Amino acid sequence: MTEPSAPRDPFPVAPPPADAADDLPRRDFLRLATLGAGAVLAGAAPLALEAQERPTFPVRTGRGRRAGPTMHVVVVGGGVWGVNIARHLRKAGHRVTVIEQYGIANSRATSGDETRGIRSSYGDRTITPELWVSWARESIKRWREFDAEHGKRFGTRFFYTTGDLLMRQAPENFSSKSRELWDKLGVRYEVLDEAEVRKRWPQIDASDHQVLLYEPDAGVARARDSVQAMATLARDEGVEFRVGRAAPGPIAGGRMRQVSLPDGTVVTGDAFVFATGPWMHKTLPDVMGNRTLRPLGHVVYFGTPVDDARFTYPNIPTWNVPGVTGWAALPADSYGFRVRGSLRAPTPPNTGQPAGGAAPGAPAGAAPPPPPPPAAANPADTDPDLSSRWTTERQIDGSRNVLRRYFPAMAEAPVLATRACHYEISVNRNFIVDRIPGAENAWITGQGQAEGFKFSIVIGEYAAWRVMGDAGDPALAEAFKYPTNEYPANARPFGGGDE
Repeated sequence: MTEPSAPRDPFPVAPPPADAADDLPRRDFLRLATLGAGAVLAGAAPLALEAQERPTFPVRTGRGRRAGPTMHVVVVGGGVWGVNIARHLRKAGHRVTVIEQYGIANSRATSGDETRGIRSSYGDRTITPELWVSWARESIKRWREFDAEHGKRFGTRFFYTTGDLLMRQAPENFSSKSRELWDKLGVRYEVLDEAEVRKRWPQIDASDHQVLLYEPDAGVARARDSVQAMATLARDEGVEFRVGRAAPGPIAGGRMRQVSLPDGTVVTGDAFVFATGPWMHKTLPDVMGNRTLRPLGHVVYFGTPVDDARFTYPNIPTWNVPGVTGWAALPADSYGFRVRGSLRAPTPPNTGQPAGGAAPGAPAGAAPPPPPPPAAANPADTDPDLSSRWTTERQIDGSRNVLRRYFPAMAEAPVLATRACHYEISVNRNFIVDRIPGAENAWITGQGQAEGFKFSIVIGEYAAWRVMGDAGDPALAEAFKYPTNEYPANARPFGGGDE
């Protein structure tokens, strides 16, 4: 078995300086770190935990005690959810085996890209939106704590506080509801106008935008490197890793007793956790086959201008415009300015038509032609084993249209790299942390809704304690329960989120 390697870093020396707000006195840091998961970020400094933030769905951590007798828990899936669950189970004293089919942070994995955004604007959530906001805020705190605890060992950092700028041309449900949730939970944010955005970040064109909301605590996590680091820590803590595709064994008498590998190896255990992400429909076809969709999202990394630091950290925040998110190039890897693209051109300032202009020969002011229809769906496109991750010129052009509208100095920037990954949308549009029907010791954990990476550092602990028998808050158990309804047979994937 090839052991997970430590994260790479082009500057393997002492860690870069932390965010100024991270320089808390040790006594204060320890005090903050001992608070429950419901205590979330806000206040005068980005890391300050202020009383005005009101947690609605705190995690019942159970820290400091072990739940139930020692078990051997088999975790199927070594992505960011699986590794976080495994670490918490191991810390509670259990023997843990992780079985990952392609290896840690592999190119097919949902968490195998370079970076992931972490924000708390969730005005689009119709089920437990307060949970999404409060847990996102808690996730920001825990990502910073992870840096403080482990960054020195790996000679790098994994989370960058950038702030997030939400831009909308007019008030709409997403931005309005996000503000309502922030106000309800006491989350610190700023309401800006065009002049203030221009003053702070002249490289951003926010003209003709009535809604400009800034969440200063939001940031970006390094995805692939952090998963590799977490796996390294888990290995050092005693978690065993195996490479192979695990097939669930039969359920008899209400219990699962084993999983099997392609070479005939049988791995027995006392409990089983399936954290297989977009492979869930293949791992548990009878249970999840029609309860999950697997969109394929594309990301384009553009080269920043030569001798121009305006589009690199820390000089520009992450940003959110309709259907598109993105952020600066990070100094740890300089991968490029990231755009999670859109095929619909955004509306340019002071016109009423989409960017790109009218069709050749059309009357002045005429709307441009609609984009060509998508190609016929290929069944392989929804199969994470078989899908092509190639990003087309049309998809790259969609991302470039966003640059032309909001970041004109980047309009002709070269493409440095593209990435694509599957993510999961459950039929109930929420995470699932629940027992497999008919099995008291086998669990489904997943369905990240294109947002799962950021929450992994919180939900890993929650899921671990559920497996250990601590049911926690009944409202959380209800929110994350296995859905009984199904997608129609002809349902097609749809997009969204930061991953």
